[in-house]
Amino acid sequence: MRFRRWHRPEPYGDTSRKRAAFLRKQRLEREALPLFADDIAAGQHSVDKEMARRAVWWDEAKRERRSQRAAWWRKGRARLFAFPDPLRHRVREIWRTCPYPADPASFTDFLHQIAVGKLDPYRPPWVFHQQLAVRITRNPATFADAFRQIGRRKAALGQNATEADQLLFCGNLGSGILFLASQARPIDPDESLHILDGHSLGGSNLGRASHWVDIEVRGKCSDADFALIERLAQASDTRPVVVRRMVRVTPEVRTGGAV
Repeated sequence: MRFRRWHRPEPYGDTSRKRAAFLRKQRLEREALPLFADDIAAGQHSVDKEMARRAVWWDEAKRERRSQRAAWWRKGRARLFAFPDPLRHRVREIWRTCPYPADPASFTDFLHQIAVGKLDPYRPPWVFHQQLAVRITRNPATFADAFRQIGRRKAALGQNATEADQLLFCGNLGSGILFLASQARPIDPDESLHILDGHSLGGSNLGRASHWVDIEVRGKCSDADFALIERLAQASDTRPVVVRRMVRVTPEVRTGGAV
């Protein structure tokens, strides 16, 4: 457990500055009441006697301070082990990284804040907890409001070796994240395909009636969301738009011997 070591005990430091400060203190006491200066001086002891008294007091004060500090640590550890096992392990874990000083007073206060509910050990305030909010677009007015383009790639059109641009979109209408793959296809299979490069929904290819747009929906999509995607996609493009769900192909598992 994290703690700060207490420094080694050292004898009292008898210095000339401390002696001068003590003599100045005695002089000011006499000057404060000049009529009783002789009586005050008679009750004052020598600087050597004062340094000897401080040396004895210093050792006693250090021992008392160390005993008090050890008692605080024992009190804190007893309070720590009074917690349930899962909470105790969590408290020890966050104590290693918390910004509090590694002394028994801070440790005891740290445990007290947890006990009274002011400090949540599973969400400590010195750790940044980003609020994760799902980006959901409810009742979008346009296709661009509902889906954001996240990529573009070249994809072949069926068995034809020529490749055309395929646009990738993502969005969330409320039922979960959806991925859409959009690709323009020629109505006439014999038509040249180079004009399909750079197609976009609602983009520069509006009005090209020789193409149709194929949109494949990937992800959990309800019937209502599917109908909404069809409506928004068709409204954003003058070409015919076909929206379909992605069909997953499940490989066949053969049993028995080889054919």
